[in-house]
Amino acid sequence: MRIALVTDAWAPQVNGVVRTLSALADGLAAAGHQVLTVTPSLFRTVPCPTDPTIRLAIATPRTVAHYLDAFAPDTIHLATEGPLGLAARAYCLRSARAFTTSFHTKFPEYLQARLGLPVAWGYAALKWFHRPSSAVMVATESVRRELHRRAFPRIVPWTRGVDETLFRPGAAAAVVLPRPVFLYVGRVSPEKNLPDFLDLDLPGSKLVVGDGPLLPVLRRRYPGVCFVGRQDGEALVRHYAAADVFVLPSRTETFGLVLLEALACGVPVAALPVSGPLDVIGKGGPGVLDRDLRAAALGALSLSRDGCRAYALRFSWRACVDQFLRNVIAATRPPPGGEPPAAAVEA
Repeated sequence: MRIALVTDAWAPQVNGVVRTLSALADGLAAAGHQVLTVTPSLFRTVPCPTDPTIRLAIATPRTVAHYLDAFAPDTIHLATEGPLGLAARAYCLRSARAFTTSFHTKFPEYLQARLGLPVAWGYAALKWFHRPSSAVMVATESVRRELHRRAFPRIVPWTRGVDETLFRPGAAAAVVLPRPVFLYVGRVSPEKNLPDFLDLDLPGSKLVVGDGPLLPVLRRRYPGVCFVGRQDGEALVRHYAAADVFVLPSRTETFGLVLLEALACGVPVAALPVSGPLDVIGKGGPGVLDRDLRAAALGALSLSRDGCRAYALRFSWRACVDQFLRNVIAATRPPPGGEPPAAAVEA
């Protein structure tokens, strides 16, 4: 199968969306499919206004069409709602091509946190973007329920996985800090709600791994916290190895791949009982979910590290790739009676 993945999120960005799409592309190729990734690396870019570390492609339907027409895909998946996603959407509609989309990020909540824009405006724009999609893929049941409540069409599940070979217990710790060590990994940006973690009165040390627009501000505000910036691959694993508890203060996760990475490294989780942690950890999982984040962090100290690892192994990238394939095949197969796909009839 010839599969085109169009995404505004790609390396050198480091986040859960990029990890998911990179694993998907690798898994599809390993299964014998031909994959075209249409990413910002193919275009001129400009800094994102709200986060200059992210580059946005300068793309039009015509420039995107150059790559898609040359590749002649059997199916097209629009992974993000940015400039490339918008250009590819216009191309598909003009060409009466069916396409699928995925909902990865709660941009309305992000824009509210950064710019104060009403959440309803953001969801109206996202609903418009996804409306012609033959299938809108979501990672969790919580997100499915929320989008269903907002009348998004044709929502289907698409799970996530973890690289259990890379993310593993027993690596040498990258830093040595007073115990216990409470760790955060992720973007250092307003929507991640980091001050709720950094303000906690906890014993031991706090360790923050990641980059983002708030990093200089938080370094000055919290001199007692160990900020180490962006870490990748084995270096990231060694920072997980330094931790006793992984703390996720975010209220806007659609999944939270970092939860699985921490668990695969044998690090228990403390988080708020919100979308993402509720779906990944749930009740009885290797973590503590509590609206009192301090209580959750302290409670997670007593959890079994072996149990964390065993739980993470229930999630695999193979299952993620297989489910994606089932979704795109079902979404692009002409229905009985020869009715046109959603993209051919909706603008």
